[in-house]
Amino acid sequence: MTAGSAAGGGRLRLSQLGALHVGGALGLVVCILAGLAIGPVAIDPIAALSAPADDPSSVILFGARAPRVLLGAVVGGALGLAGAALQALLQNPLACPHVLGISGGAALLAIIAMIAVPAAQLGVVPAAAFVGAAGTAALVRSVARSGGRVTPHTLLLTGVVFNAFAAALITFLNTLVDFYRAHGILGWVVGNLTVRGGAWTAVSVATLLIGLLVLSASARDLNALGLGEEGATSLGVDVAASRRRVYAAVALLVAGAVPVSGMIGFVGLIVPHGVRALLGSDQRLVLPASMWAGAGFLVIADTAARTFLAPTELPVGVITALCGGPFFLFLLRRQAQQELGS
Repeated sequence: MTAGSAAGGGRLRLSQLGALHVGGALGLVVCILAGLAIGPVAIDPIAALSAPADDPSSVILFGARAPRVLLGAVVGGALGLAGAALQALLQNPLACPHVLGISGGAALLAIIAMIAVPAAQLGVVPAAAFVGAAGTAALVRSVARSGGRVTPHTLLLTGVVFNAFAAALITFLNTLVDFYRAHGILGWVVGNLTVRGGAWTAVSVATLLIGLLVLSASARDLNALGLGEEGATSLGVDVAASRRRVYAAVALLVAGAVPVSGMIGFVGLIVPHGVRALLGSDQRLVLPASMWAGAGFLVIADTAARTFLAPTELPVGVITALCGGPFFLFLLRRQAQQELGS
């Protein structure tokens, strides 16, 4: 076996990847149609497409539901993809942008940018979120380093502490602004999809596509890292360069998601586990599948948030936390049992 084939996990046929993307897209379409149809007022999204512009179903579809459902798909795809990449990079099933504090760092700097430069938010906020996400990833890893290496538990604990610290600073900033902006900032802490306009959604789509391309190109390196850093190095992988590339891609994905969704947690934790249970551990399949599955998951979660207590609307972050919290504890307990068993 050559080093290249070992690192890649075997040859992957284009038909397999194509079938995965087609299946993922079809599954997402089903979730989107459900999200468009279900709500406090049920509508037929297909019929609403041809309805007059002033028809109530058309107003609901184009004025409220479609922009939010599409945004949820983009954000969910970014978070699912970022979580899969972090779990592969760190070889830690508990890793995701929220747990490691990356989302908190991005949200903190993005909010500071919104307060400091209110007239140029579109150009400044995503850039600030990227700096916050990348800086947090580097800081958390640096602080978690113990004895020259990073252990899974210290990394997670450092991320959780930093996330709490970022949330505290965001709450403090919330007390310094007017009521209107304070309400919006509070939504960022719990996680809530906020449609800010087509330009903001376009930025989120662009960061998702770039992140997907970069991580897809890094999939072979991530497969090799499953053998450990020494094993990956023996296969010719530049581990340090791969780590920087993956962290940059994750920071970009989070930077595109956080300005329009806040700190939505656990999507990147739950989704990759389900994908690996179905497809195995080849990152060339896991990464794109996590994107599609994350998109569908958040669309369904947001649909539940809109309808569960209608007409009261829950933040979607509440739904994902209710799903992800118990799942995180289950994974933590299982990992502890495996370590005791070994």
